[in-house]
Amino acid sequence: MASPVAAQARKLLRDLALRPPLLAARSQAVQLTPRRWLNLQEYQSKKLMSDNGVKVQRFFVADSAKEALEAAKRLNAKEIVLKAQILAGGRGKGVFSSGLKGGVHLTKDPQVVGQLAKQMIGYNLATKQTPKEGVKVNKVMVAEALDISRETYLAILMDRSCNGPVLVGSPQGGVDIEEVAASNPELIFKEEIDIIEGIKDSQAQRMAENLGFLGPLKNQAADQIKKLYNLFLKIDATQVEVNPFGETPEGQVVCFDAKINFDDNAEFRQKDIFAMDDKSENEPIENEAAKYDLKYIGLDGNIACFVNGAGLAMATCDIIFLNGGKPANFLDLGGGVKEAQVYQAFKLLTADPKEPMSTRPKTSSVTVDSPLLQLWTWRMPPRSLWPAWLRSDSFILTLGGRRPLSHKKE
Repeated sequence: MASPVAAQARKLLRDLALRPPLLAARSQAVQLTPRRWLNLQEYQSKKLMSDNGVKVQRFFVADSAKEALEAAKRLNAKEIVLKAQILAGGRGKGVFSSGLKGGVHLTKDPQVVGQLAKQMIGYNLATKQTPKEGVKVNKVMVAEALDISRETYLAILMDRSCNGPVLVGSPQGGVDIEEVAASNPELIFKEEIDIIEGIKDSQAQRMAENLGFLGPLKNQAADQIKKLYNLFLKIDATQVEVNPFGETPEGQVVCFDAKINFDDNAEFRQKDIFAMDDKSENEPIENEAAKYDLKYIGLDGNIACFVNGAGLAMATCDIIFLNGGKPANFLDLGGGVKEAQVYQAFKLLTADPKEPMSTRPKTSSVTVDSPLLQLWTWRMPPRSLWPAWLRSDSFILTLGGRRPLSHKKE
């Protein structure tokens, strides 16, 4: 995850998912297997914020129904919200393999919390963002339910065009910010922050005012904005998104829900945070690839792709689609690839449990864009030593800036 190509591969995922004219139109059957880098559970993000002075709901985490019941009693809250902890969105409308509907429940009775937790923990929760079989729930968050009198949107992110952090906010929160930007662009407010000087009091106050906080709430909101920015810098985040950033009838400004993205290159100095990474929701082959600093994305096609560089990966996928094929995966070697990683990458392709030997891809595509790999490819072992499926079927090797070399079945 420390590789610089992590960000490129993450962008590739977004681009692939958002390119229906080119990809989905040609083959609606092709689906991306969700691939994450460091992505914390909700309770982990809230703990980070709470530890840094940001106002969040009181909560406890439980990994058994008994612990959930005890947590609900300790909260001593008027109303309790119980949330299943998985990395996928759409939990509220999800369905458990136990038959329980909804991964988010409100109740005033602690006993009900224990009963619901018994139907959540240990069972799979399927949402629109999970595989069909769902994702196993190992923990639940038991939190104080707070009424929200008004919702706003707030985010801090790194913006290349501004050469640093940007504060983005809107008085219209609780909805997709993209929809607001498209329908009411005048409701999007931005503040460019000098990375050396840091956020100014005037900027925090102006953003709080633009978000619609009045009177004492304006100072409270500005204080929370500054604390969020300090957290953003402290943890090497690339984005901190709070939606909703709301106010309660009791006059409190609270971060009700947040998403934090991290700079993968900062792993060496954020060891405690990266140690929180839960790989249990990853595909086994993704975890195996990560051991060798390789980035693997599973697809449902039948042409294996072995790529060096996200740009060439996109071009390779497009060429495959243009010629009626479907990629089975995307495997990115990264910029500083070594020969041992190339060897492990071939092993991953040939050992993919989704593709038994009898149904191995009819074609394998390898895209190379580095002098090291170009040298390595010319020193490949004799065909007699290649894996059986690679030796007997069609194999495409694309070198950066060169015409594809095609090895056809003899």
